[in-house]
Amino acid sequence: MAEAPVRVFAAASLTNALNDIAREWEKAGHPKPSLAYAASSALAKQIEAGAPADVFASADRTWMDYLDDRGRIMKDTRVDLLGNELVLIAPKGKRIPIRMERSFDIAGAFSGKLCTGEPGVVPVGIYAKQSLEAMGWWASLKGRIVGTDDVRTALAFVERGECPLGIVYSTDAKISSKVEILQRFPQNTHKPIVYPFAAVKDARPETQAFLRFVETSPAAAAIFDRYGFTRLKR
Repeated sequence: MAEAPVRVFAAASLTNALNDIAREWEKAGHPKPSLAYAASSALAKQIEAGAPADVFASADRTWMDYLDDRGRIMKDTRVDLLGNELVLIAPKGKRIPIRMERSFDIAGAFSGKLCTGEPGVVPVGIYAKQSLEAMGWWASLKGRIVGTDDVRTALAFVERGECPLGIVYSTDAKISSKVEILQRFPQNTHKPIVYPFAAVKDARPETQAFLRFVETSPAAAAIFDRYGFTRLKR
């Protein structure tokens, strides 16, 4: 029987890296994977509802736990593979002086909206809210936050200048020539940014080999490094 394409549901912030890894997987003689990207929250709900997926790659542990609790992933395949950083961005050439201090009046430092993932739902929005609360900035900003469907949509809003500030992952800011990083949020202001990968229950047989390739191959490691992810498993 011919090898079937592995169906991958992955966090939007993994788009570029997994597209490149998929090409390496093809070069190794396998069928091109089927890749679907969106917010981890949306993908987890789709998998829960029975969407045909073999691999789930989440941008946080919360949504992987969500599927784990519902018996939708293969527990023995789950691995915390990657880490990331949370950054404050602005459109290129439109820097706003921001100090990473609790006493700083961020609400008075800019006009307009701040874009990030939907707080409390989309992983980047969850981390963003945690950091803004830790900095003492949430109360003054919450009415000005635009919560997007996923991190790449937040990035696009800032690229177009629709939001003068945004909170995304450092890997997203790195791929864009249209934004610049103003500040990095201290790691202690939010839960660790962790990307767990796992096979979905009843995944195709090829899935295990694909996960091994993503987790252990030098080609995949080089790609994750190039995009600025931290590899938690070496």
